[in-house]
Order: sequence, then C-alpha cells, then structure tokens
Amino acid sequence: MNIVVVGLSHKTAAVEIREKLSIPEAQMQEAIAHLSSYPHIDEVAIISTCNRLEIYGIVKETEQGVKEITQFLAEKGQISLLELRRHLFTLLHEDALRHLMRVASGLESLVLGEGQILAQVKNTHKLAQKYQGLGRLLDRLFKQAISTGKRVRSETSIGTGAVSISSAAVELAQIKVENMAPLKVAIIGAGKMACLLVKHLIAKGATEIAIVNRSHRRAQELADKFPEASLKLYPLSEMMSTIASSDLVFTSTGATEPILDQAKLTQHLPIEKSLMLIDISVPRNVAADVNQIEQIQAYNVDDLKAVVAANQESRRKLAQEAEGIIEEEVENYLLWWRSLETVPTISCLRSKVETIREQELEKALSRLGTEFAEKHQEVIEALTRGIVNKILHEPMVQLRAQQDIEARRRCLQSLQMLFNLETEEQFS
Repeated sequence: MNIVVVGLSHKTAAVEIREKLSIPEAQMQEAIAHLSSYPHIDEVAIISTCNRLEIYGIVKETEQGVKEITQFLAEKGQISLLELRRHLFTLLHEDALRHLMRVASGLESLVLGEGQILAQVKNTHKLAQKYQGLGRLLDRLFKQAISTGKRVRSETSIGTGAVSISSAAVELAQIKVENMAPLKVAIIGAGKMACLLVKHLIAKGATEIAIVNRSHRRAQELADKFPEASLKLYPLSEMMSTIASSDLVFTSTGATEPILDQAKLTQHLPIEKSLMLIDISVPRNVAADVNQIEQIQAYNVDDLKAVVAANQESRRKLAQEAEGIIEEEVENYLLWWRSLETVPTISCLRSKVETIREQELEKALSRLGTEFAEKHQEVIEALTRGIVNKILHEPMVQLRAQQDIEARRRCLQSLQMLFNLETEEQFS
C-alpha cells in the first residue's frame, strides 16, 4: 500500500486549466465513487478549491494508482494526457503526507497562512467520510492534518493578520481606484467569500454595497452580520440591472459556467459606462471574452498574485516556525503507519491464544459438573480472559512501540515461528 497525491494548483496551472478540473460539492459523491471503482485505488479524498484540485489516494500499486487518477482527471477536464501532465504534480508517501499537512496549515496557499483552507480540508474529510471514500489510512491522515493545521495556528504567528483571497481582491480594487467611498459596489453571491468581501470593503471605506443572490434567505443572513452597513439585497433576476448601476462588481458564486459574458454585458451596460469586474470564483463566473469590452477592467484570481506578493516576504519567516511542527506530525503519522505491520501478527496470536483459552475452559467446566459450572461460569470465564489479556498486554505494547523497523520485524518473525502463526502482510 502507498499514499499518493496527484493534483494541480495555482503554482502549476492557470485558472483556465484549474476551472476545467474543479469538482463542486454536488459532484463529489460521483467523483469519489468513480475513483473508488478503479482496481488499484482503495481509499480516496478530493480537495477542490479555487486554487487547487488534489486527489489523495491509498493505492495497491503506486504506478498504476497514479495512472488511474491521472486518467480520471483527463476525462473530467476533457484535456489530453500530454497537456494535463504539464500542469500536474505527483507526490508519494512521506512527501504526500507532508504536503497535506502544509496545505492544512496554509503554507501552500496563494495567500501564505490564510485560514480558510483549514475549513476546506475539514470539509474534504467530511465528504470523503460521507461518500465512503475513506478507510483507516486516509481517515487518520486527514484527522492528523487538521490537527496539524490547528497546532500551526495556535503555536505560531502565521495566521496573525493573514490576508485572504477576498481581502486581496479588495486590495486590488483599491489600488486601481484609490478611494472606495463614492463607489457603488455589487457582490454577486452570498457565501463565505462574499462575507469576507463585505468585511474588507467596509474596512476600506465602501458605503454603498449591494448583494445579488439566488437565495434571499442566505443574502439576508449575510446582511444581518453587518447591520452597520445597510446592505441592499437583490434577487438574481435583477443581477444585470444592479451591475449596470455599479462601478465595481465582485463575483463569487458556485456556478460551473460563466454567468457574465461579452454579449450579456454589452446588451445591458450603458455605452459610456466604465466598470471594474473582479472574479474570485473557480470555475470563473466571468467569461474571458469580457476583456474585449473597452470600458471594462476585468480581473480573476490569477491577477491577485502581485497584490499577494507584497505581503508574502514578511510572512515567510513566520512560515519557518510551522515547518518544525509539520515535521513532527509527519513522523508521528509514519510511526503509526509502521506500527500497522504488527497488526496481523498480534491479531493472529490473540486469536490462537483465545481458541486455546476457550478449549481449556470448556474442559475444566465439564470436569466441575453441571451445577457448579452454571453457577460459577461467568467468574471462571472472566478469570481466564483476564489472565490471557495480562500476559499478552506488555509484549503487544512493546511491539507496537518499537521504532527500529528491523528490530520489530525480527520480533514479529520470532513470534510467528514460536507460536506457529500464519499471517498475511497487509501494509508495506
């Protein structure tokens, strides 16, 4: 068995590629089921965010497992394998463990130290559990990665004052327009990213903010968090009229196809109307052809890199504090993984000893007579079980705790020979 991760991120692929491979939550069950159906994949979990798509797998045979995951991605994105491989990274075992823990800690994010990714890793774990993608190995890994992310945030300063994609988007807007106060701002969407947009817009002095969303209830819930802002709420049917009357528009929805394109904007936007569009969604909410409209300045998540870079250098030193924690957690997981080598032998030994106990107990009870046996069977049963457990306890603890791999294997071989045990290797 081996742990692999195959994926791509803002470091390896532009948004045009990332959006083709994005897997929305509504499609996660189907994707996990599809991957789980491959012969070499035993467990699977998928992280899909605006900046990364990563598939974690427990595979029977590494090369074949990686090949199956890559084939799935090519089919999903309708991209040739030759083109896809230019953007993919593949990490194995220890490197895969370390990568997930770095992701959960915000060290692989576009915005170094951003906290939203930890919630996304938690959601990945929840969905993989729900759709039966997880077994013992990935379940333990994701739990430990989440724990690592929490440790990094509580024991280092990496998360203090960290910017987010939303704050970087607002920062980009302010660089372009300088003064937010007189602008009419619209946000399409009412999710977590939209909530952060409102927060940062208010901090930058924006006073007139409209929210356009399919669900009025969700838009109202967002507005209730900012009673001081008097947000205006509009249904999706009024999206174009709201955009037409705005100076700055942010899009942040879960739509899988663009909701704004050249034709739609040309039809509804006044001829002399200038507009700034900042799309922080993946897949993109704003089609690429919008850039052809002269009076519109359109930006997407990849355009935020310059803004983010200005904040990164001071945070890199803080990231070094987190590396030590991550290495500790990687080693802890590896120790646990290696200890699984003892499981078949321990189970086989316990089963054999338990069979002997039951046989000898049955003989003893038959000699004691029916009346005595019925009256005292529970006591004698508990006595013999307790003796077996106490005899086996210390050797089993020492066996699991043995960190020297060769020494542990010699112990296992000795046990198998001395007790004539037949076991099957389960982990390698």
